[in-house]
Amino acid sequence: MTFKASVLTLYPEMFPGPLGLSLAGRALEAGTWSLDAVQIRDFAEDRHHTVDDTPAGGGAGMVMRADVLAKAIDHTSPAGDPRPRLLMSPRGKPLTQARVRELAAGPGAVIVCGRFEGVDQRLIEARNLEEVSIGDFILSGGEPAALVLLDAVVRLLPGVMGNAVSGEEESFENGLLEHPHYTRPQEFEGRPIPDVLTSGNHKKIAAWRRAESEKLTRDRRPDLLAAQPLAK
Repeated sequence: MTFKASVLTLYPEMFPGPLGLSLAGRALEAGTWSLDAVQIRDFAEDRHHTVDDTPAGGGAGMVMRADVLAKAIDHTSPAGDPRPRLLMSPRGKPLTQARVRELAAGPGAVIVCGRFEGVDQRLIEARNLEEVSIGDFILSGGEPAALVLLDAVVRLLPGVMGNAVSGEEESFENGLLEHPHYTRPQEFEGRPIPDVLTSGNHKKIAAWRRAESEKLTRDRRPDLLAAQPLAK
């Protein structure tokens, strides 16, 4: 099954962008996934292709119109389309590795990229959009966030990564940050590779990696440790 991504945007030329390179790009060429960038302005009916208007109640900026976006969504994702509809938004639920895996296991996604001050709330409710955030910061629009989401998802599609195990030992896969990595040379500027990693004792290596993951997580992301059973 091919993962089908449709991105609704005012800047379709931003896609595939970096997704046309490296692992994602090769998978795109191979047909492992597909990408359709839809120009939202094509669904505006006035001569200026207007997609936004002033906010009700006053205030700065503009708001993306519900009627125009509804037509774009209905055209791209008609009734019966099983793909989830996502809206990249700083007020959305934080994107997690667990959600990324869920998306990668599905048929694809319809991704709406907001601009200006945001999207008319009635559209979000009427078209059942799932608001997704990639972090506590503001971007100029949803396009960079959509690229991030798709990169995270596509690399998990079957056959994209050369070694599937690589995806099982990364940060967040087990609720912890990933342990440090080392490779040759044996010594770099007076810093040797930890002895345990060259010992050949796989049980000790696994224990060291777990302990290092817990230490990094405790120092940098203590919020992740709440649900984690610590090594004894």
